[in-house]
Amino acid sequence: MLRDAGLISWVLTDGKAGDELQALSVAEALGLMPEIRRIRPQAPFSWLMPWGPIDPRERPAAHNSPLLPPFPDLLIGSGRRAVPYLRFVKHASGGRTYTVFLKDPRTGPKAADFIWAPSYDRIRGPNVLNTLTPPHRVSAARLASARAHPDARLITLPHPRVGVLVGGNSRHHRFGPEDITAFTAHLERLAASGAGLMISASRRTPPALHDAVADLADRHNAFLWDGTGENPFVALLALSEAVVVTADSFNMVGEAAATGVPILVFEPSGGHPKLRMFLDQLKAKGIVHAFEGRLEGTPYEPLDSTSLIARAIAEGLARHRRALGLPDAAFALENS
Repeated sequence: MLRDAGLISWVLTDGKAGDELQALSVAEALGLMPEIRRIRPQAPFSWLMPWGPIDPRERPAAHNSPLLPPFPDLLIGSGRRAVPYLRFVKHASGGRTYTVFLKDPRTGPKAADFIWAPSYDRIRGPNVLNTLTPPHRVSAARLASARAHPDARLITLPHPRVGVLVGGNSRHHRFGPEDITAFTAHLERLAASGAGLMISASRRTPPALHDAVADLADRHNAFLWDGTGENPFVALLALSEAVVVTADSFNMVGEAAATGVPILVFEPSGGHPKLRMFLDQLKAKGIVHAFEGRLEGTPYEPLDSTSLIARAIAEGLARHRRALGLPDAAFALENS
């Protein structure tokens, strides 16, 4: 999307995997290879974020500072601790850096030049783009490539092929014994119907859940990625005629929605109001259905928020650079 001629870009987070993944997804959609800058603010400064100042131990003059110049032309940040750092870089660069923040910064729309936030968040403003699904790396191009060159480990599975994205425990969800029993019973029913299951577990998947799913995969000749070889995540989604997802991750549900096939959601114990709103909005569009061991739903137009977000950033960055009188040779917006 961007034709880069010396454009400096940073992705800045506190290292949280979900935040960094979203920021890198947007940078990738823009056609950039950003520097990854990870902040590590300590108490008491971390307690004051996002409203307070950055940790002075991470200023550019400090040893091993994550803010060593030259400052970027584009800074993409995510996570509440990143908010003061965006303000700092904006000021330190003399306003030259175009700042982007993903999700609600909690300090209002003036926290960055451009803000993306999910539609279930309340933040609104002329510089705010709200979409239903989050940014991610499962692009239409990557799915098309995976369909054109199918993974040999998956192509022999019977139809209908069903992707199974297994999450795990989080701050708001727990897979207790009853959850594991119910989820695997639903998968058992689906496998017994003849569906070819393609299963991917996460780093958060608790051992008891992983063992139960592995046993099921072994008994039904399903595919379960064991961590060896190339990660088949995109290939799995590309070949899916439906996707089963555990409802403990906005990102996993959003990635599944990029396929255009029905999403069957299993909700473990716990929950979060924002996730509830997210799933309800997807259910209202006929995209998400409760997983009860059977296939249901029909195809829909794939949701691709990543390209919308990237396009909005590219256009905002172009306007910003023109306003500063920066030469076009350093940056060009392509029509891709």
